[in-house]
Amino acid sequence: MGAVSADAITLDLLRAARETVSGSPLGVINTPMIPWCQTSLPLDIRCNVHIKLENMQRTGSFKIRGVANQFARRPRGGHFVTMSAGNYGKSFAYASKHYGSKGKVVMPETAPVSRSILIQSFGVEVERVPTSCLMNVVNRCVQEDDMTFLHSYDDLDLIAGHASLGMEVLEVMPNPDVVVVCCGGGGLLAGVAAAIKLSGCDKTRIYGVEPEGACTMHRSFIEKKPVGMDTKSIASGLAPPFAGTLPFELCQRYVEGIVLINDEEITAAVSTLYRSGLVVEPSGCAAFAAIVSGKIPELEGKNVVCILSGGNIGKDELVNFPG
Repeated sequence: MGAVSADAITLDLLRAARETVSGSPLGVINTPMIPWCQTSLPLDIRCNVHIKLENMQRTGSFKIRGVANQFARRPRGGHFVTMSAGNYGKSFAYASKHYGSKGKVVMPETAPVSRSILIQSFGVEVERVPTSCLMNVVNRCVQEDDMTFLHSYDDLDLIAGHASLGMEVLEVMPNPDVVVVCCGGGGLLAGVAAAIKLSGCDKTRIYGVEPEGACTMHRSFIEKKPVGMDTKSIASGLAPPFAGTLPFELCQRYVEGIVLINDEEITAAVSTLYRSGLVVEPSGCAAFAAIVSGKIPELEGKNVVCILSGGNIGKDELVNFPG
């Protein structure tokens, strides 16, 4: 992956990816973006927050955007392997079934079993392993079974597909003051930030949000290189074992900073959003949690875009969150 530089991400490339994504046979949706004041729950925040509802996206998260662009640029009927805690795996399985591809998802043992069952229902194989073994198993599949690895966050086509979300934001709010995006491996944050900055929004401040127990990008910023760590968070989708190389480069170039939130703030955000009528998973509400807990600097009076990145949370999981 190191062979691909951030310079490869150009506005022309992102515009082409946007066309691919919006015309995808996978049915990617241009999701609504609404002012928070249109929800049923008043909040004590002194800025104009708009929420981008990717929890309403096809397969329940933004991941389908990158997958749509990846699969459009790969041969039909291939044999693909990936690693995912859930949302990417779900979109990957959905696309595999549509394109007639064979697929395998290597999942961390910590991921909810319900997600494994869902992915298998699309006809894709699942292998659950300790988080530290994910890449070893992927490499075995590539070498021994001749599978092609599709990366769930460190991939040029994937990041370009995710950038379509940033372009949709600018169609509703052409010059946002602040955009706040969750960050796991960094694929979404990198794509959205590149789309916004390359479109000419030089003054827009873009922040990534990570859980304290899974702050690989935050540490990468400090060490000035992509790093890995033992990750642990209620937001399993934001806890890959290492930051992506290409996302790190792009985030260094286009992102103002990475802010950290704790699991209690994430839990509270899930409950707040649910009370407002929005079903958002822990990973999907990280940006919202950072805004309402005051972690993003200088928001007063500003136009702020908050990405709600996914809604894949079951009734069995929701009972663990306070009403």
